[in-house]
Amino acid sequence: MSAKSEPSHAMPPIDTSYKRIVAIALPVLLANLAMPLQSVIDTAIVGNMNDTAKLAGMGLAIQLLSLLLVSFNFLQYASSGLAAQALGQLANNSNTSAVSAPTPLLSILQRALLLAFVIGAILLLAKPWLIDFGLQALSANPESGRAAKTYLDVRFWGVIAELMNFAFIGWFAGQGKTRYMLYQQGFIAVLNIVLTLFFVFAMQMGLAGVALGTTIAFWFGILMALWLSRQHLKISWTVLFKADRQYFTKEKMLRLFSLNKDIFVRTLILTLSFAWITRLSAQSGDVILAANAILLQVLSISAFALDGVAVSAETLSGQAAGRRDWPRFRIIVKRTGVVSYGLAIMLSAIWWLAMPTYLGFMTNIDSVFALAYDYHLYAVLLPLVGVGAYWLDGIFFGLTAGSVIRNAALILATIFFPLSWLLYQQWDMTGIWLSVWCLLLLRLVILGGFLYRANQTGSYEKLQPEA
Repeated sequence: MSAKSEPSHAMPPIDTSYKRIVAIALPVLLANLAMPLQSVIDTAIVGNMNDTAKLAGMGLAIQLLSLLLVSFNFLQYASSGLAAQALGQLANNSNTSAVSAPTPLLSILQRALLLAFVIGAILLLAKPWLIDFGLQALSANPESGRAAKTYLDVRFWGVIAELMNFAFIGWFAGQGKTRYMLYQQGFIAVLNIVLTLFFVFAMQMGLAGVALGTTIAFWFGILMALWLSRQHLKISWTVLFKADRQYFTKEKMLRLFSLNKDIFVRTLILTLSFAWITRLSAQSGDVILAANAILLQVLSISAFALDGVAVSAETLSGQAAGRRDWPRFRIIVKRTGVVSYGLAIMLSAIWWLAMPTYLGFMTNIDSVFALAYDYHLYAVLLPLVGVGAYWLDGIFFGLTAGSVIRNAALILATIFFPLSWLLYQQWDMTGIWLSVWCLLLLRLVILGGFLYRANQTGSYEKLQPEA
């Protein structure tokens, strides 16, 4: 290792203890659980309207919205990785804390928010076309398609706020300020539940009320996040909204765009993969679509919970990368892996015990309940099947290894889509669930291969973009 690559001895080493990993992960886990809780509550309310078409339409709407919004969650991952590395560099270069010298960190947030606003505005302007084309691409039946459109017509007015939410989550997480994530996401979740129940049951607004509650909650969540950012950096409102030109140079914007482009490709492929799974469900009828909409909430909840440890991996590996402390980076990989798989075992055990109660809560439609129960073991095992993918995502996002993230996704696409089609043709509903498992396991194998090669050759720095 060259002198340039040696970690600084002027600063204390990065805390890689299991206690520190859990301390970062736990607030993220709680904050993240607040996010799928919103769609779970929305789905449960619709699932108890005794209308299969509405429940199926809700599943289509959530999938289409995920396809659009999650395709841009590079706003979260880029903000997180860059903020973590900025902290590592500040620690190496000076004794000045991030809070007393906020400009580099603030500029990362400002760039991400600006990009979120522009993307959200474009999506909002294209709303009619996106909804019609998206539902057609997902093979929506007429009744479930109408229900999905009713929901999406209202929910689209919150897309700018939801994209900004990604930026705030990543920015807080990259600095290890996970309690701010918990405050923000918890506030959004509680407000969403209260407003949704009010609009649906007090105002009798049906699906439109479900969407309106969520939309308003996200906009108030952005106001909360702005206030938390100001408190964290100890700056005035004027400074918060004032951009420093030296951090918005062409070179810095191009670097951010390059990283975002690679993460965008990765996330687009993943969301297209899940949209493909939803399309297969829709082609099989509203009962299968509705049952899978309920069961796939298990994946959403589990993924957000496991992402808590992935954020620990991202934050700590990003700080180690910023210091070029590769021995400590390898310790971080091992210990976050242990914690990730331990949590996955706990989650699968909880789902195994809670599944009958969960399904009863989610729907009162007998045919949907029966089919979901027949396939519930596939959902119960999802945390164990998927944990490796989420853990390694965190490691590579911490490295801001955009090219690896992109290439892994491209390899995944070439294998997954033809394999999924063969599984569906052979086993129908079972084939759909085997496709979900394959999607998660292939991500683990491909990313694991890249990490193993880097470890064997000691070429971690080659995974990172040029500064």
